[in-house]
Amino acid sequence: MRPSRAGLINAARRSMIQRAELRRKLNIAGDALKPRSLLDRGKYRVGEKVDDAAHLVREQFRENRLPISLAAAAGIAWLFREPIKEHVPRLGRKLRDLADGAFAHLQSPPPENQTADEAESPVEEEDEAPQ
Repeated sequence: MRPSRAGLINAARRSMIQRAELRRKLNIAGDALKPRSLLDRGKYRVGEKVDDAAHLVREQFRENRLPISLAAAAGIAWLFREPIKEHVPRLGRKLRDLADGAFAHLQSPPPENQTADEAESPVEEEDEAPQ
């Protein structure tokens, strides 16, 4: 059976449409595999993962504030352990000197004329009446 002219035209039209569709898909795939597109997609996916991780960390911190804060403080102290070992003794001496100075300042010395009077006259006790 011999194909008709209309059937050949329809077959040619379908093949052109299929070819155009394949070229379009190939261009899309080619664009998707370009380095810039791959990099952008990778950045997007990493950004999504980072956002998810940050959300989980925030939720955990809201639920367990005290243990996480204590662990963070201990971690920071451990990171700075060498400088702490070096500077804490000097800082302790300075704090002790400041505390001694503040304590000495708070202890007001007795007035000068009162100490002179006490030194000149002996203190009499109630049992010892002057005779």
